[in-house]
Amino acid sequence: MTEQSTNLTYLLPDDMPPPFASYSHGVVVKAGSDMVFCSGQLGIGKDAEVPQDAGAQAELCFKNVESILKAAGMSLKDVVRINAYVTDRAYMQPYMTVRDRLFGKPAPASTLMIVSGFTREEFKVEVEVVAAKRT
Repeated sequence: MTEQSTNLTYLLPDDMPPPFASYSHGVVVKAGSDMVFCSGQLGIGKDAEVPQDAGAQAELCFKNVESILKAAGMSLKDVVRINAYVTDRAYMQPYMTVRDRLFGKPAPASTLMIVSGFTREEFKVEVEVVAAKRT
């Protein structure tokens, strides 16, 4: 099964298992699209505060991503790929709750990994994205 938007085709092939959560197995970006590759964003606000809660950190990660995309004339609706990292299995659900609220259907392609840590001990979540918009 595939779903199509203006410049994107979301791939959910019927001959393989469905996604485990709210994501697409793949996304085709048509030629003639601007693309933005965001560096990994951590759960830190402009005030340099880092919340203890993994969900609050995920909110800040996506807020920072949104700022980058806005600077390129894009929004979270243009995200085609998310790579996310958490430092503990317990942080997966808070992250996924935020992601699922921010991204509708069809959802971007997505990978979530558990890693041993980030540059500073207080960070629990990091998010990087790829976005594309028809020019």
